[in-house]
Amino acid sequence: MIEHEVLDAGLGDADDDDFELSETFDSQLPEHRYLDREVSWLAFNQRVLELAEDPRLPVLERANFLAIFASNLDEFFMVRVAGLKRRILTGLAVPTNVGRAPQEVLSDISAEAHTLQLRHAAAWTNDVMPALAAAGIEILGWNDLGDEERDRLYEYFQSQVFPVLMPLAVDPAHPFPYISGLSLNLAIRIRNARTGRQEFARLKVPPMLPRFVEVSREGESVRYLPLEYLIANHLSDLFPGMEILDHHAFRLTRNEDVVIEEDETENLIQALEAELLRRRFGPPIRLEVTEDMDELTLDLLIKELDITDQEVYRLPGPLDLRGLFDLSRIDRPDLRYKPHVPTTATAFQPGDNNERPDIFASIRKGDVLVHHPYESFATSVQAFLEQAAKDPHVLAIKQTLYRTSGDSPIVQALIDAAESGKQVLALVEIKARFDEANNIVWARKLEKAGVHVVYGLVGLKTHCKLALVIRQEGGVLRSYSHVGTGNYNPKTSRIYEDFGLFTIDDQVGRDLTRLFNELSGYAIEKKFKRLLVAPLHLRKGLLRQIDRERRNALDGKPAHIRIKVNSMVDEQIIDALYRASQAGVPVEVWVRGICSLKPGVEGMSENITVRSILGRYLEHSRIFAFHNNGDPQVYIGSADMMHRNLDRRVEALVRVVAPAHVKELLDLFSLAMADTTSSWWLGPEGEWTRHSLGEDGRPLVDMQDKTMTNVQRRRRARAVR
Repeated sequence: MIEHEVLDAGLGDADDDDFELSETFDSQLPEHRYLDREVSWLAFNQRVLELAEDPRLPVLERANFLAIFASNLDEFFMVRVAGLKRRILTGLAVPTNVGRAPQEVLSDISAEAHTLQLRHAAAWTNDVMPALAAAGIEILGWNDLGDEERDRLYEYFQSQVFPVLMPLAVDPAHPFPYISGLSLNLAIRIRNARTGRQEFARLKVPPMLPRFVEVSREGESVRYLPLEYLIANHLSDLFPGMEILDHHAFRLTRNEDVVIEEDETENLIQALEAELLRRRFGPPIRLEVTEDMDELTLDLLIKELDITDQEVYRLPGPLDLRGLFDLSRIDRPDLRYKPHVPTTATAFQPGDNNERPDIFASIRKGDVLVHHPYESFATSVQAFLEQAAKDPHVLAIKQTLYRTSGDSPIVQALIDAAESGKQVLALVEIKARFDEANNIVWARKLEKAGVHVVYGLVGLKTHCKLALVIRQEGGVLRSYSHVGTGNYNPKTSRIYEDFGLFTIDDQVGRDLTRLFNELSGYAIEKKFKRLLVAPLHLRKGLLRQIDRERRNALDGKPAHIRIKVNSMVDEQIIDALYRASQAGVPVEVWVRGICSLKPGVEGMSENITVRSILGRYLEHSRIFAFHNNGDPQVYIGSADMMHRNLDRRVEALVRVVAPAHVKELLDLFSLAMADTTSSWWLGPEGEWTRHSLGEDGRPLVDMQDKTMTNVQRRRRARAVR
């Protein structure tokens, strides 16, 4: 159970009696009080699409948002849609979070996804592609090319493309080939000139080649041809003596969610490797085809892939617009966001003589709160671990790793520390979705270097972001702690918005020491002081904080709740927020993605406001702030308000105590929720409305630009001092 010095004030320990309240209050809440989580996710991806459709944004950024939309939707089908289908097929079709049968939700998802994919294709064809062309970046069709260009591209095809192509025939001697998930393919109908017999062939567009082939370049103007167009117009080279009757692009999405029964698995890595191999052969769940595909070819694909008409998506224009990520290599800064250069956090800046900062000395002066990517990951988190690896006074380093890059300096720092004789523990979450294979590779690399690698607890993903450095100072062991909201990944730290807290506080050090010992040994049951830890205590701790605000409001005391998360789905948390709203507590929810909470419903949630902000950075931090009658209680950490985070993951929130840090977090919240800030507002029926222009027609404040300005202003103020 939670024991927390702040919560102890008049609330007692968290026990089951505290939460019998929920059953008492449920009768006062309407039955249909949640929004469907799957439909809410599609609404999130629609917000991404609206950024791509915005002509005020730089055009290469718009193309990037189209690619993000496509990538997001792929993952949604591979995981969420696949999960619904699996529940239906296995007979485990329990109702969704809004009490509907999975089959009904699947039908709604299909209709909405069809609409969104058509809108996505139209945004590319009618808006972004012409805007790119106007800026000197043309994406061409074969008919747009001159004879000389075609000749030059034929040479490229022969030397760079033809050797890696693998046409696969389908006939009595050649069964229908396996179609890998997310691969781009050509379905080709051919006629044998000798026999007159029609045949079918499948050709995979090689994923290792550039999606856009450069046709010509003159100054800043460049022209490209999609790779599949180049291949499609040279099929005669692949099928000599055959008549090419027709060809069309298609793309298949498969169920790629991983399921492992850990309690029956002795070697988790071997089991996961086998499961990853099985993932490649997951059942089909979506077939995308070009809108001009003939019925004969489509019927063949539907039959051979065992897919339904509902799962077929006919789309105009090119398939798989994830390929637009390739345009990021174009050097046109005038077509991108103005650059933001991360600053070094004030506490970690070099001294007057520009000497290398001592990270440990800086942390000893007081807690340090770092805000990425506005403040540099390299000069804070990375520098912290690299200094720890080299410091002869450091005895041990313990760290959780959920997602990181394969060439990560974080992994290298742990290896260097182990090789220099330090005790190093890396808690690697090899079940991090879609990063499993990478995590296995560098987990084994860490083991070979002498790092103690553990894989967490059976049945739980370790999602918390924690690092602990034990240093000997004057004969005493000191604990230097880092608790973050984001992964220890230098690459994503440049585009993910996150917070990290560095502290030498003994309470946090003891909390992390116990938590790491339990993660490498046995189940989490200990009490913590400055941490709230899932799965046993975090939800209860937040429910108590929410209920205290409710009771304060009923007693006539000031009350306020502010929560920033990626997803707001957990019914117990949502119901507690509804009850707080009924008591008159202003509740502000800042959510990036899914939100099952209905704001603005009279008698239930009229005091709840929900906003969403999307932009150049992915809003990723989680913040929980409670007024507490004038003594704010503010937490940051890794947990979203979802069942998986609160029940099936090890998550940790740390309480922020320094008044300046509390103010910084609350000020950020005020900026995000202000009517003068560009954002999306959620209505009671699940509709999101974008507010990006003021009454005078001028753009509202871009919160991310404003935050960068504020961070740089703080640095300049220190330099003046």
